[in-house]
Amino acid sequence: MKRFTLPRDLYYGDHALDILKELEGKKAFVVVGGSSMKRAGFLDETVNNLKEAGMEVKLFENVESDPSVETVRAGAKAMTEFEPDWIVSIGGGSPIDAAKAMWVLYEHPEKSFEDLIVPFSFPKLRRKAKFCAISSTSGTATEVTAFSVITDYEKGIKYPLADFEITPDIAILDPRIVASMPKRLTADTGMDALTHGTEAYVSLAATDFTDPLAMKAISMIFEYLEKSYNEDMEAREKMHYAQCMAGQAFSNALLGIVHSLAHKTGAVFSTGHIVHGYANAMYLPYVIEYNMKDERALRRYADIGRMLGFEGDDKEVTLKYIDAIRKLNKEFDIVNSLKEFGIKEDEFKEKLEAIAHNAVLDACTGSNPREIDDANMEKLLDCIYYGKEVDF
Repeated sequence: MKRFTLPRDLYYGDHALDILKELEGKKAFVVVGGSSMKRAGFLDETVNNLKEAGMEVKLFENVESDPSVETVRAGAKAMTEFEPDWIVSIGGGSPIDAAKAMWVLYEHPEKSFEDLIVPFSFPKLRRKAKFCAISSTSGTATEVTAFSVITDYEKGIKYPLADFEITPDIAILDPRIVASMPKRLTADTGMDALTHGTEAYVSLAATDFTDPLAMKAISMIFEYLEKSYNEDMEAREKMHYAQCMAGQAFSNALLGIVHSLAHKTGAVFSTGHIVHGYANAMYLPYVIEYNMKDERALRRYADIGRMLGFEGDDKEVTLKYIDAIRKLNKEFDIVNSLKEFGIKEDEFKEKLEAIAHNAVLDACTGSNPREIDDANMEKLLDCIYYGKEVDF
């Protein structure tokens, strides 16, 4: 038996934030990141709408990019003290992901963060609170997914938490919120969305329900991402919806080793973080080269390429799709290798074995269309570091 799960309601379009005025409850706990939502006025609008609904509101602010285990624990503690019946998170993937993990620990204080690392093993939620997610970026789609990514900085590992219980009850896509996204963020989150759509379509868990969402998302991303990057506001709105469709696809079809690699390399190098969407964009062409050795995966990549108008046999069309991704990367100043990104060669070699091992163990690896072991993951990482063709 398979499952297809989405939020109960998705509100989108101009002033979709107004739906907050109609929520029923007594207390709302609002989780937010840095100052961008406050500067733009959307945090105040969110709070005022909730108050108009008759709720007492408490803010939990300054969730960092790539939220930590410590932040999750602090938020859960604050929730326990406030006892909300609505958890509302506004911002990019970081505050929404953090709020999801806080939610679990608030409803189940007997659980530890370590208990949440096992995919699809969460206890039942919604006995204390419901969850509303308001996305301020066009890429992570965490507002509609069963996933949350939390970083253990002591170990240098990003953990993808996965369970349908943390799929939000309400998702809000208000295009006004993404109108002022910086170009760098627009590019990185847009390429994250492209990776979501691509990995969902070739995933071993893909279904007749997820395929149309993945394909439509990819089509829209190729039509609108460059325009959105160049600050076309209609394209910004379309990208906001495209990334959400990609999220609906991957939340149910799962992902693959592009994400496994991004999770395990994002926080591990001394030279600093590799932003998640940027990492996905860099790694995606190499993973397609690896996966296309599998007959089913090659056929599915070719489906994507033909949908975009490329011609030829399956291999030719897939190679054209890789070229199209690299063309977008070049347009967005995304480099082609970890060496070019600035990762030190001696540190890369020192950490290669551990990174490869952790990537194989990542929750996203099991649905990748071609199996991979530690040795091949090391070889793949070597290609990504030096910018070499994947020929094994």
